[in-house]
Amino acid sequence: MSELNAEDNKLLVLARGALGRTGGASGAAVRDTDGRTYAAGEVTLSALRLTALQAAVAAAISSGAEGFEAAVVVGGAAEDAGIDAVREVSPSASVIRTDRTGAVLSEVRGG
Repeated sequence: MSELNAEDNKLLVLARGALGRTGGASGAAVRDTDGRTYAAGEVTLSALRLTALQAAVAAAISSGAEGFEAAVVVGGAAEDAGIDAVREVSPSASVIRTDRTGAVLSEVRGG
C-alpha cells in the first residue's frame, strides 16, 4: 500500500494518540475542509456505542465542520459504520485504514 502524505500522517498520529488514551481497539481522526482535525477513540457504554470514526465524525460535526477531506482509522474494522458517516457528509473524502503500527491496510479515495 502507499505511504501517507504529511497531512494524512498527522491524522495517523492523532488517531494513534486517541487509541492510546482510550485503551480501546481503535482510534480515528478526521480533517475537515478548513484543515481542522478531530480525533477520538471508540465509545463503549451500555447506553452508547460508537466506533472511533463515528466518534471523530460526531466531534467534528458538533464543532461546526461542514465537510471532510480525509479520515484515518487505526485498528478499525473494514466495515466501520463511520465510513458511511464520512461519505454522507463528504462523498469525495478519502478514508485510510491502518494497523496499530501505521501500515496502510486500505485506502479509499472518494470521488
